[in-house]
Parts: sequence; structure tokens; C-alpha cells
Amino acid sequence: MDQKGEELAAVLADIRQRVRARNPNGTVSGGIPIPDLTPLLHARDAAEGKVASIGSVNPRPPGAFNSTVQRVKRLVARALDWHIREQVEFNRAMVACVQSTIQALNDNNQGMVALAARIEQLREESNRAFQELREEAQQLKDVRAHWSQWRVEWEHKLAANEIHFLKSIAEMQSAFQHRVTLMDGNYRDQIKAHHANFEAAMVRQSEEIHKRFWADLDRIRTEYESVIHAELRLARQKASLAKVTGQAAANSPPPEFAGIDWLKFAEKFRGSEDAVKQRQQMYADRFRAHAPVLDIGCGRGEMLEVFRAAGIAAWGIDLNDDSIALCRSKGLDAEKTDMFTYLNGLADSSLGGVVCCQVVEHLPPERLPEMIRLLRDKLRPGSLVAIETPNPECLAIFATHFYIDPTHRHPIPAALMSFYLEEAGFGRIEVERLYPAVEAMPSLAELPEAFREDFFGSLDYAVFATRLP
Repeated sequence: MDQKGEELAAVLADIRQRVRARNPNGTVSGGIPIPDLTPLLHARDAAEGKVASIGSVNPRPPGAFNSTVQRVKRLVARALDWHIREQVEFNRAMVACVQSTIQALNDNNQGMVALAARIEQLREESNRAFQELREEAQQLKDVRAHWSQWRVEWEHKLAANEIHFLKSIAEMQSAFQHRVTLMDGNYRDQIKAHHANFEAAMVRQSEEIHKRFWADLDRIRTEYESVIHAELRLARQKASLAKVTGQAAANSPPPEFAGIDWLKFAEKFRGSEDAVKQRQQMYADRFRAHAPVLDIGCGRGEMLEVFRAAGIAAWGIDLNDDSIALCRSKGLDAEKTDMFTYLNGLADSSLGGVVCCQVVEHLPPERLPEMIRLLRDKLRPGSLVAIETPNPECLAIFATHFYIDPTHRHPIPAALMSFYLEEAGFGRIEVERLYPAVEAMPSLAELPEAFREDFFGSLDYAVFATRLP
């Protein structure tokens, strides 16, 4: 072998040794095997040696005879050059192909090593993120446990102090009565008057102490509830897989209400998710033949869960980040977007049904007809739409329900809603009254039945309408 071949072999051997030192088992991180290119390199070196020797004449010892033989061989080689030229070119092309294959395999090995390193990096990052979430959950659990333990201990101390205080008063009163029996009448009356005044002062002092104690306890409880609420809200925000951006819309809350925890608001004033889902079961029966269904203002996703349980294809839109994150954590299809922008982007006659609960009362008056016209364009002929909203025919909602939500703009009478739907091209309009007020306010049962039905009927109503051809 010539000097260049020996140097090349030494370089290849050094590279091979480094690769094997980095991956002694012939694998990259994760157990992915790396192809061994050593046999292919040997075959290439042998082929290159043979190609290089084509057309050469073997050297022989000097002499007249040998010189003659060498000349004859060179003449024969030149005479056969036209015959073997194509074979030589083919052999060189094959060696070049082998060289390109070796280079491609080397690049493939490098790519596999880089891919394995990236996978390992992502696995470490996911493990760190999961560990952080577990630590935060444990901290929240510790806060709750500490609050429960502190409350039990405080109640025990309160009971013990109260017993000790009452016992001391009883002992003082007994000693005083004993001394009074030893005194004369006039002095005894004076002592009794002072005793009465003392008892009254003790009662007032006791009441003041109790008031201060309960005020302090209420303040401490408020502080702990604030800490727990802040931790829960932070956990919900971190559970969101992605921040959904959207432009401000007509049905979004004003900026001054942006800091309100609307999930907590819904839990307190709208009711638990189970209670809401129980009330919304009637929508599943009406929309079974009208999929796919769009839920406008999906909120916590109760309606989407009802449809999923009934096997009805549905998805929702809303403007609240926490609501969208909660829906996605349940595996529901929900998107943060403005409903007017979203409806304008849909193809005409692409929807099978639309349900919109407790949303239209948040809209400016001029945008409600616009929304209904959009629904008419996007629904297929024969499709169903349902709009639920507070019932202004029931006077009770103005005293208890409607103005609890600071983002409500104005109530919409059922007759006006029916008129808008009819004008936009809907037919078979049906108004269904929901949630009798007497169930929420039992005192209404004392009113005459006819008067109660006219002025204190149902808290909400739902309008069902069919899109005409």
C-alpha cells in the first residue's frame, strides 16, 4: 500500500476509535443502534486499489529479456484500451457511488445522535416541569392542611378558655354570696347593688371580648381564604396549555371587570357544574338530529359535556381564558374568540345547530339583530337554534338575579326575541319558560296563583327556532 493509503487508513482508524469510545455499544442515547460502516470502508478501499492498478504493468527485474517483455505488455495494454475503457469508467463510478453511500450513512449517524440528544433534553425539561407542578400542588395541599389543623386547635383553645372563664366567675360569685350572708341588711343591699353592677359590667366585658375574638377570627379566616383563592387561581392559570389571544369583542366584559375571577363568580351565583348540567339535559333531546352544534359562550363547558354524553358532535367558543383552559382540561373542543369574528369566518350553511345560553343580555341592543342574521346565514336549512336568557316578565329577577352580574346590559323580552328571529328568516318559533321563581323564592307561594304566574313566573326562558329554506 502507498503512503497516502496508509495515512488515510490511520485517519479512519482514529475516527472509528473516537466514535466507538463515545458509543461503546454501537448505540446512541435511548438505545438506538448506529450502523457499523467498517465493512463498507474495507470494501471501498479494496475497490479503489483495484481501480488504481488498471492499465499498469507489473515491474520486473532489469535485463534485455525483461525489457522486451515489458514493452510487449505495454503494447498489448494500449491495444486493449479501447475495449476496457468503459469497464474502467464503470468501476470508477461504482467506487464513487460507494463513497457517496458511506458519506450519507455518516450523515445519518450524526443526525441520529443529534435527535437522541434532543429527545433526552426534552425529556429532562418535561420532568422538571412536572416536578414543579407537583411541588406547587403539594404547597397548596400543605396550606389547606395547615388551615384545617389551626382551626381545630383554635376551637379547642376557645372552648377551654370559655370554660375557665365561666368557672372563675362562678367561684367569684359563690365567694361573694358567702360574704354577703355575714353582713347586715343595709350593707348587704349595697353590696348586692354593687354585685349587680359588677355582673352587668362582666357581661358587657364578656360580650366585647367575644366580639373582638370573632372579629379577629373572621379576619384570619378571610386572610387564609385569600391565600387559598390566590393559589387556586395561579394553578388554573398554569394548567392552561396555551395562551389564546383574541381581539376585544362586543360581548367581552369591560376592562374594569377584567380582574374578576369569573369561574368563582359562576360557581357562586350560577350554581355548581352538576346542577347546571342537570338543567341543560333538555337541550340534548332537541339537538340530537342537528349536529354539529356550536355553543356560543360555552363557559365552564357544561353544555358541551351534556352533548358529549349524548353522542352529539359539538364545540364551543368563549372569551375567558380560564374558561377555555378548564374546557380543554376536560378534553372538550373549545376556542377563545369573538363570536362575530368567528361567525363571519364560517362558511354559509355549515352549522347543524347553535345554542347560546346567558350571552345575549351582555350585548349592546344593536348587535343582537346582527348576531341573529349571522346565525341564519351560517345554519343549514332546517337547522335548530336555541337562545336562553333571563326572563324580564318575571319581576323577581330584578330583585335577586339580573343585576348580580355587573356586565349585564339590559333584559330582552321573549316577544322581542321572537320578532328578531322571525324577521331574520326563522320559523316554528317556540318559547319555553325555565326555572320557576317560586322554587328560588318560596314566599311567592303566598301570592294568588294567577298574579304569581303573570308577574313572578319563570326566571329564564329559552327560544327555539328553525332556519327556514
